[in-house]
Amino acid sequence: MSVQPPTTAPPPAPDAPPPESRPQRLGLQIFLPVLLILVVVGLLTVVLAGGSAKPKLPGGATGATNTRFDGSLLSPLRAAPPLSTLRNYQGQPVNLASYRGKAVFVTFLYTHCPDVCPLIASHLHTVLAELGPRARNVQLIAVSVDPRGDTPGAVAAFLREHQLIGQMQYLIGSAKQLAPVWSSWYVGSSRDVGRPDLVSHSALVYGISASGKLTTIYAANFAPSQIAHDVAPLLAS
Repeated sequence: MSVQPPTTAPPPAPDAPPPESRPQRLGLQIFLPVLLILVVVGLLTVVLAGGSAKPKLPGGATGATNTRFDGSLLSPLRAAPPLSTLRNYQGQPVNLASYRGKAVFVTFLYTHCPDVCPLIASHLHTVLAELGPRARNVQLIAVSVDPRGDTPGAVAAFLREHQLIGQMQYLIGSAKQLAPVWSSWYVGSSRDVGRPDLVSHSALVYGISASGKLTTIYAANFAPSQIAHDVAPLLAS
């Protein structure tokens, strides 16, 4: 009679987790990434809304909305910082004082800018078109933030492209000449580390009254109708 070898019972299967624990774990896996995204979006919203990163303004002015202007009214009103140390792309000196009696709009651009600067220039051209004959009471001024790339030829091509020849004074100079102007207007200008052909800079438009006071400020994405509206009160100021 043969003897059968003893059989070994298979090890007991590990206890399965309680049915209710799986949905809880899955819920946490979904909830935590969503919570992280919401936190990041919230922080970005605070930064973009201004917070502590609001730009410094010339003369320590602060911006506030006012029913008289579509742009933000600066306070206190002070004389606009001078630009007389610079020359336009044709080599001619430009002095803000010579435009007393006009509404002057100053901005800071560079000709090889791929996005914001062309938008500002295009919108300023639209402002003059909207004003029609009243545009003779307006002077546009751009100051370079790219001393290396803003050559006379590049500036002439830029103004021609945006139909601003004879309508905008575009001031250029060396880095040594431009730096004090950037400082007095609180304009930052620096090369993009990843793209040396690009310049990171402050992109605002400043409104100067007929009496030479720095009066209003506009974001880079301003609507042309805002500046067109503000010409009359600036002429009266």
